[in-house]
Amino acid sequence: MKNLIRLEELAMFALSILLFANLPFAWWWFLVLLLAPDIGMIGYAFGNKAGAFAYNLFHHKGIAILIYSLGWWLSNDFMICGGIILFGHASMDRIFGYGLKYEKGFKFTHLGEIGK
Repeated sequence: MKNLIRLEELAMFALSILLFANLPFAWWWFLVLLLAPDIGMIGYAFGNKAGAFAYNLFHHKGIAILIYSLGWWLSNDFMICGGIILFGHASMDRIFGYGLKYEKGFKFTHLGEIGK
């Protein structure tokens, strides 16, 4: 099952690349911004509950789709780009087994415990 999920996430990551290719930004922006959503890990400096909230906020695909859709509706390429980056980053993380976090700690995710 884990391999099937990884394949699905790989397809979504590929979709984010295809969507980004339609934007008027240089390719290197995708590479630079791809790790930006990990800024949400700063929340763990304030405890597991705040950390899980902040991390999940920056890694939730529904929020990414909302930002993308709002950017599309407003014809704002920067918002569209933000949504694509959030979506692509979340897919990339899930390929590697990093899912949305539980409040118990960073290693407890909806995909299972990291490191097991």
